[in-house]
Amino acid sequence: MNKKIIGIVLIIIGVALVAWGYNIYDSAGSQVSRALSGDTPIEAWAGLVGGAICIIIGIFRVK
Repeated sequence: MNKKIIGIVLIIIGVALVAWGYNIYDSAGSQVSRALSGDTPIEAWAGLVGGAICIIIGIFRVK
């Protein structure tokens, strides 16, 4: 039972991180930065990748 609770919490945190990373990726400042230099902010990558990892681990914990 404890593993399932941890898994659900990880999934919720993962979804929040992905949403946060996407918001940073899609922000106006980030779009200007990508247009001028082609670089994506590290915060966007951290949110997207970290969120995906949390979701995957959470799914395996719930099973």
